[in-house]
Formats: sequence, C-alpha cells, structure tokens
Amino acid sequence: MNTYTKDLIELLSSNRNTEEAVPMKQYMRNQFEFLGIRRPKRDELLKAWLKQNGLPSKEQLPDALTSLWDMPEREYQYTALELLAKMQKKLDKEHIDLLEWLIINKSWWDTVDGIAPNAVGYLFQKHPDLITSYAEQWIGSDNMWLQRSAILFQLKYKGKTNERLLFNYLLRRADSEQFFIQKAIGWALREYSKTNPQAVRLFIESHELKPLSRREGLKQLDKRE
Repeated sequence: MNTYTKDLIELLSSNRNTEEAVPMKQYMRNQFEFLGIRRPKRDELLKAWLKQNGLPSKEQLPDALTSLWDMPEREYQYTALELLAKMQKKLDKEHIDLLEWLIINKSWWDTVDGIAPNAVGYLFQKHPDLITSYAEQWIGSDNMWLQRSAILFQLKYKGKTNERLLFNYLLRRADSEQFFIQKAIGWALREYSKTNPQAVRLFIESHELKPLSRREGLKQLDKRE
C-alpha cells in the first residue's frame, strides 16, 4: 500500500461514527460493515483531501483502488468509486482486469452499478474490441454481477447504443430467476426506451420476459401514453 492510500484510509478511519454505522449497515441488509460516515460528510472529507493531495497518479490508481477495496468497511469502497469516477478518462485497456476484479469482489448493487455504466461503459466505448473479449464472457459467466455488468454497460450510451447487442444480452438472461438480473434487464430497457421507444416496446411485446423485467421496462413507455 502506498503512502497516498494509507493516509487516505487513516483519514476515513479517524472520522468513524459507530452510532451512524448501525443503521447504515442495516440499510444494506447487513452485507457489510460501515464506518458510519454518511455521504455528505464523506464528500466533504474527500474534497478537502483532494485539494491538499490531488488525485493518485495513473500508476498509483490500481494500488489505491484495490487497497481501499480490501478494507472491511463499505465507505472505503465508496471512496474508491469516487476516485475511479474522477479518473475515468485516464482509464485504458490495461485497466479492464482491474474493473473486473472490483466487480466480482465485495459485490453488491451499490458498487457494481457505480462501475458498470460508468467506468466499464466508458472503456468499452473507447475500446470496442474489449466487448468481444470481456462482455461476451461476462454475459455467459456464472457470476451474477458480471452478467449484470454486461447488461448495464450501455446504460448511458443513448443513441450510440448497440441495439442488437443489447437485446441479445437481455434475451440470453431473460429466464434468470435472479432478482438483480431481472431488475437490470428492466432498467436497461427502460433507459433505452428514452432513445428508441418503438424498438423497446416491440422487443417487450415479442419476447417472454419475467414480470419484473417487463414491468420495469415499460415504466417510461407507460408515461408516454
């Protein structure tokens, strides 16, 4: 662990609030421990930290992210995601394995949904060849969070969405019994319906989807009627 990351970890640790940690842990269904630093306070701490220390270098980024990810309390992962977001445009092909590691470790919607439509989406758009070698493996894997990431990485693409690929991935997981996959399918459809409502309605009407996926996918379309 480099000095930059060690000092950042110490800063967060020194602001621990054990009373706040209890409801925060409960909200996340007791999946993770918490320091008890709520978002406004965490943002304030990180802003002051970055003003004094700046962002990690591109070379320091992997160590910073993995070191923060290895810490038990969830705020460390949230801070890692903030650093990742601020350095998103510095990402290149060699970072895809790092992003995959973040997705499959300490996985839950709060981290995966911060990575897939943002850092992964950016990297796949910048290097489309990575889609064939990574997203294809993810959608076919046994890991629910990799599947969810493959479904959601185009979430912000709007008119640049590869519709054929999106619908292909949705169909390949349409029979999933996993709540987080059914929800992701609906979310992807709902978001894309803002760009191409006719295509989404036709897709939903033409294929057998789980009720949750269908309901979520139609939300935006139903508002139009």
